[in-house]
Amino acid sequence: MKVKKELFNYLIYGALTTLINILSYALLTKLLNTDFKTATTIAWILSVLFAFVTNKLYVFHSTGKNIFTISKELGSFLLSRLLSYGLDILSMILLVQILVINDLIAKVIANILVVIFNYLASKLFVFKQLASSDNK
Repeated sequence: MKVKKELFNYLIYGALTTLINILSYALLTKLLNTDFKTATTIAWILSVLFAFVTNKLYVFHSTGKNIFTISKELGSFLLSRLLSYGLDILSMILLVQILVINDLIAKVIANILVVIFNYLASKLFVFKQLASSDNK
């Protein structure tokens, strides 16, 4: 039951994170005429900050409040998200520049891949590792 609730919460906050990512991207590219690679980067930063807070508090219920634990969580989270940023930007380049797919459709496809990667990274690396080290 706990796993189902965790997965449900991840999907809800993941959807909100994805919405922030796509809306930020669309605002930057369509209204401000920002290059798609720059817009992808800015949208990534905004969505990662939102995702860290919601994953910590509402998905994986990390209770660590001391500066060491939060720093370790944030560092691990950022490392995993840098990897997913690579997946995001490479997917966008492949889909937009090589396969010539509409950039907003490409962004949605890239985000599906990123959400799956991010859940697995958070579940298996970021918060699991911290949960076991907090119990020592």
